[in-house]
Amino acid sequence: MEFDNSFEVPLPPADAWPLLMDIPRIAPCMPGAELTEIVDDKTYRGKVSVRLGPVALAFAGTVIFEHIDHTGRTARVRAQGNDAKGRGAAQATATFRLEPSAAGSKVLVHTDLTLSGAVAQYGRGVGMIQATASALMGQFANNLKAQLARTEPPPAPAAAQQSGETPTTVASQPAPVPPAPAPAPAKPISGLSLMAKVLWNAILRLFGGRPGA
Repeated sequence: MEFDNSFEVPLPPADAWPLLMDIPRIAPCMPGAELTEIVDDKTYRGKVSVRLGPVALAFAGTVIFEHIDHTGRTARVRAQGNDAKGRGAAQATATFRLEPSAAGSKVLVHTDLTLSGAVAQYGRGVGMIQATASALMGQFANNLKAQLARTEPPPAPAAAQQSGETPTTVASQPAPVPPAPAPAPAKPISGLSLMAKVLWNAILRLFGGRPGA
């Protein structure tokens, strides 16, 4: 099945793109994700916990960047994972594209997902998969914004007042900048909130409205 999602980053494209390519930094922002090994600069291993309806799944697998265009700010990623309890597997190819937006940058994601085994039955409804992906992207974006807010440098000190202190004296004693705290891994999205979102989107479709992102 194929579906599209998007999220925004409060940075201009020139700054947002290197951030999104910094996998060790942004991986903890993804709900339920854990980076376990950096094989090389394009290959990563990890775990992700996700709910499809009332069923909690835990996948362990590999993510490979098959193509990265730094000039055009696009990338193609292939991911494969197996459920820890042997209930099936998931394979996905996702294409990312970054473009300017009023908020800074917008990331457009097109995903082609294949589920196998019992997992395919849990995620049988396309609406459930789309709602899951939308909820994950939304929380990822919020977590990324929170991380950026924590790591923004403090404002430059105001000019020295007329108190006998020269600018040279102020410049020679800069205030120390504390190191950025490591982001805590994001919690998996609850099955209850996800089911509520699926139900709401179904109601909107029934009455001719557009489901929310």
